Amino acid sequence: MSLLRPWRRHLGTEADRATFRTLHTASLAGPALREGLTADSAERSIRHLRTLLGSPALALTDTHQLLAWEGLGSHHAGDAPKLAVATVEKGTTRVYDRADLDCGLPGCPVRSAIVSPLVVEERLVGTLQVIVTHPTAGLARAADEVANWVSGQLELAELDASRRRLMEAEVRALRAQISPHFIYNSLGAIASFVRTDPERARDLLLEFADFTRYSFRKHGEYTTLAEELRSVERYLLLEQARFGDRLAVRLSVAPEVLPIAVPFLCLQPLVENAVRHGLAQSEHGGHIRIRAADLGQECLIEVEDDGIGEDPEKVRRALAGDTSGDSVGLGNVDSRLRNAYGDEYGLVVETAPGAGTKVTVRVPKFAAGVHP
Repeated sequence: MSLLRPWRRHLGTEADRATFRTLHTASLAGPALREGLTADSAERSIRHLRTLLGSPALALTDTHQLLAWEGLGSHHAGDAPKLAVATVEKGTTRVYDRADLDCGLPGCPVRSAIVSPLVVEERLVGTLQVIVTHPTAGLARAADEVANWVSGQLELAELDASRRRLMEAEVRALRAQISPHFIYNSLGAIASFVRTDPERARDLLLEFADFTRYSFRKHGEYTTLAEELRSVERYLLLEQARFGDRLAVRLSVAPEVLPIAVPFLCLQPLVENAVRHGLAQSEHGGHIRIRAADLGQECLIEVEDDGIGEDPEKVRRALAGDTSGDSVGLGNVDSRLRNAYGDEYGLVVETAPGAGTKVTVRVPKFAAGVHP
């Protein structure tokens, strides 16, 4: 026990503790700023930024209007927009004195402002305004450093927004690629039962409505494996109405993997490819097997058919993003899996002419930023 006592008493030097406090304060401001520069994010982060700088007051603006003010002298909040405009015009940190901060209030602590631009991808998007009584060179450098850090957080927000827009565009492209084939074939199958089996036609129409509602609704980047499999089952019911006994399906799903988050519409293209290339071109049809297994920290998903197979070179081109072929969305799904989980989680496709096709997907059960 005696060996532990010195360690328990030693909590680091004052410099260590100051560093910890600074990093902790920055970590409190970061999450809001990574949502972008808005009035809401400014209000949620400005108190922590003021603590970092230890100034009497602090203001955050966009290029022309005040977003948030924290601290003393709030009657000077109306000066913030004009200081922002002047600083954005110059593009560099500027120090403003009492002549720029007109005030007739006796004893007002606001005598100067150090205003640093906030820059995102070489665009000036706003300012950080440090309100002080007497500016110093050290505080000006500190204001610049904090403004650079804030700019970095805003750049991360821009990258996140760009990534979301890209993912949404990829899902839109996938929907456009899938829907013409599926809608035409499904409606044709339903129409064939309208007179001979109206009850089945009605049930299939409801399945079609549920499938399209899921596929085309406003959706996040991710969904649960359970939702994705439910949509795949609806798709296969409609395809079985078209192919009849020529299409046999076997599902094997471990219940514990159903809540796992997966990219939206990541299985539908794989199953549609199995139907189109594996079975639709085969005279005798065939079998599709879908398996989802628990592998501890990961989930293993397999989509396999015993159809006519495919030229591996065509598959390689499709995974590389070549859209000239007729493989539905393979490159799209592969890209979204890699973006979500890393390059080691791309699609693995095993195929050859006459040998069927097996597509394997590995999905981590937990990944940063991935949730339905």
